[in-house]
Amino acid sequence: MKFSIKVTLKKDVLDPQGKVVHQTLQNMGMNTLKSLRQGKYFEVDIDEDNDEKAKNKIEDMCKKLLVNLIIEDFEISKI
Repeated sequence: MKFSIKVTLKKDVLDPQGKVVHQTLQNMGMNTLKSLRQGKYFEVDIDEDNDEKAKNKIEDMCKKLLVNLIIEDFEISKI
């Protein structure tokens, strides 16, 4: 069973890397760019037959290692 995990900074958290990429793209002539924020993306293949158990295990992985819950949010989707 495959899941995707999208990790983004919380809205209140400054994104210095995203700001640098945004400014660089604007300097390259992409003047219509309004905003840009950077994040992380994971694909996880888990050996589990039960959808709910699998999603709970993925959520546990996020909370224990993949996501910094103080500054990041995450979204899990089944692929």
